[in-house]
Amino acid sequence: MKWLIGILINAVLFMAIAGYFSESFVLKSFSAALGASFLLSIINIIVRPILVILTLPATVLTLGFFLFVINAITLEITDYLMGDAFDITGFGMALLAAIIMSVVTLIVNNTILKASKKN
Repeated sequence: MKWLIGILINAVLFMAIAGYFSESFVLKSFSAALGASFLLSIINIIVRPILVILTLPATVLTLGFFLFVINAITLEITDYLMGDAFDITGFGMALLAAIIMSVVTLIVNNTILKASKKN
């Protein structure tokens, strides 16, 4: 259930980022956002652990900030696999989107999801 909620949160975040950065982050529809969110979750399960292990020295050296770069790489992989329905122009936009998504997900997890667990 938590995985599905995460996919929905990411899809809404994709739509919000696409609305704010309309020239450099393009989504065709909400179904494309759901598909991209689902694909990103699969990539995060399969590819992200490998990237984290391979870049562990850089991650330690940058005190964990290199994880944003890894998140941007997974967004770029999602962009490549989704085709025209999901388009990020440039690595800088992918990095900015990864930072925004990380911060918003952290806030949502610490406020909404923890509050629902207490009840």
